[in-house]
Amino acid sequence: MNPSLKRISIISALLLIAVSLCCGKLTCKEGHSGPTHESMQAVFDLKSFRPAVNLSNPTISNISFTLYAVLGVNEKTQILTTFLWMRQYWRHEFLVWDPDECDGITKISLPAAQLWSPDIIVYEFVDDDVSQACPYVYVNHTGHIRWDRMLRLVSSCNLQIFSFPFDVQNCSFTFGSYMHTIRDVRLAPALTFEEMSGNSKRYLEASGEWELVDILGETSILKFGIDQWDIITIWVVIKRRPVLYVVNLLIPSSFLMLIDIMSFYLPPHSVDRASFKMTLILGYTVFLLIMNDLLPSTANGTPIIGIYFSVCLALMVISLLETVIITNVLHHSSMKSKEVPNWVRVVVLKHIANLICYKWPEDVQPPSEPQEDKPQSSNSNSESWNIQPAIQTPATHPNTNEGAASMPELKQICQYLGDLRAHLISLQKENELTNQWCQVGYVLDFLLFRVYLLLISCYAMVIICMWCVWISQT
Repeated sequence: MNPSLKRISIISALLLIAVSLCCGKLTCKEGHSGPTHESMQAVFDLKSFRPAVNLSNPTISNISFTLYAVLGVNEKTQILTTFLWMRQYWRHEFLVWDPDECDGITKISLPAAQLWSPDIIVYEFVDDDVSQACPYVYVNHTGHIRWDRMLRLVSSCNLQIFSFPFDVQNCSFTFGSYMHTIRDVRLAPALTFEEMSGNSKRYLEASGEWELVDILGETSILKFGIDQWDIITIWVVIKRRPVLYVVNLLIPSSFLMLIDIMSFYLPPHSVDRASFKMTLILGYTVFLLIMNDLLPSTANGTPIIGIYFSVCLALMVISLLETVIITNVLHHSSMKSKEVPNWVRVVVLKHIANLICYKWPEDVQPPSEPQEDKPQSSNSNSESWNIQPAIQTPATHPNTNEGAASMPELKQICQYLGDLRAHLISLQKENELTNQWCQVGYVLDFLLFRVYLLLISCYAMVIICMWCVWISQT
């Protein structure tokens, strides 16, 4: 380019800038709708400077946003990903024109990259914005600029997951200038926080598992050393929709616990209840492994639903241990000559049975007061010995030789009968001991079943009350 022409263009541009700065208005020509390109180009050349005639006056920036979607909540990394429609206003004091002189044009669109804009950021952001950029802004004839843009905000948030899946999260978005202090840029909300909340609820009510509860906010001044920044802090309160987790986690777990409770009605003496309970514990463990991906995990704590599953698994193990104890008691009679101690009869068969209202079978009588053990075999021995004299004394028979010959056979038969009677007495005694140990096992099983039901009921009531309190507080 000719140096003289270049010099002339620079001088003309400076003159236009001077006119604009002095008059405060853009120029318009006849036959042109709106300000001329030359006058706006002079403003574009000043995009690196804050658009204020008097630099002692701060530029006021108004912001508002609409929460359109909650894209993700990562409890482990404490990150919230949201999608916002953000609107920002400020005044450009060099972009002013008279609509009467510019063919009635009151609003034009200009490229955002050619104009100065406040460096408003969200202090909690932890990742780059990958949303589609909006390259244009609307400029009013009074110099007010409106910039609508989409913002994919990845921000840090202190997520509280103890009450999962009935948790409520309160995350803050702090809007402020990165470099300009309150002497250069001041911030103010463009809409009230109630209006922001109402606009966001209309779009977020059908968005995924999260429901918007409210949007709150306040304006404040951030002090750092001798500098001060104007900031707007907005709290977004969102609540999780728990239906998915109740159906996939709580209801199956409750069904497995119900099956474990009903397994107590299996007769322990004829069915291998322990194998059934071990299979149930194995199935519950597989269920927890499959559903582990649905549970949030953080280094700060464990959600109460995780504690709930752990306690349910512990209760199943306790139920298995109870079955082992009852099985051991029921098979205790296999030990020969092992009678039920007197204190067991008093404590278990009398007091505990009366306490739990145990219903005795028809063929079994409740135990009476314990008495001193008497030798039961004395009568039988005496009776058996009473037979011996009668047999040893031979009956009068005309043929003494035949009577004498039959004596050894009679003695042998009497001995066989005595052994058979002693064996039957021992079998009867073992059967009585077996019945006594079985009744002890049944009473203990009935007692432990009631204690197990009480533990599960109290635990379920505590969990339900805690969740109800959290829900009512939200």
